[in-house]
Amino acid sequence: MDDESVDDGTLTRRRLLEGAALVPVALVLAECGGDDGPTRAATPSCGDDHAERTEAQTEGPYFTPGSPRRASLLGPGVPGTPLLLTGRVLSTSCRPLRGALLDFWQADGRGVYDNRGYRLRGHQFTNAEGRFRLTTVVPGLYTGRTRHIHVKVQPRGGRVLTTQLYFPGEPRNRSDGIYDPDLVMRLRRVAGGRRGSFDFVVRA
Repeated sequence: MDDESVDDGTLTRRRLLEGAALVPVALVLAECGGDDGPTRAATPSCGDDHAERTEAQTEGPYFTPGSPRRASLLGPGVPGTPLLLTGRVLSTSCRPLRGALLDFWQADGRGVYDNRGYRLRGHQFTNAEGRFRLTTVVPGLYTGRTRHIHVKVQPRGGRVLTTQLYFPGEPRNRSDGIYDPDLVMRLRRVAGGRRGSFDFVVRA
């Protein structure tokens, strides 16, 4: 497990097995018809070899440093609809970023965070193509917020982007003061759960 800490907007960590591809998660979700309503494109537009950086958002009160390295946040007794989230980390020049750190944390399907341990918390690194793959659950609702997943993204040697990802078609999106439509994932129904995608653009 890699140790992490926050220091002036950067994360420090040891890189184990640097350059190795991420181990595929065991969960396989077969696609079926249907979607969850209007979505925004998760793949940034790279006209003239340039993409807009992903918007930063507040960390919130529930971040815990030192999460375990893992691509699946599922575990015994974790409530919620299964969600497979995939995507890439890109530079503003549309270059895939290998070895970028992604640290995810979220509520369970009942809207509850684990603030004593690391349930539904974990970090991973992008593979040689800048791709990541996360197996988790659709987070539940709690007072004042719409459904969301927290993430910190850091390219090797770069600064940390702290942001949140949102779900399309959620009634609470309109009343959540933090919600940003540019951070909505592409989402579709699949056999046994949901599948989402989002590409992060950071300054490398």
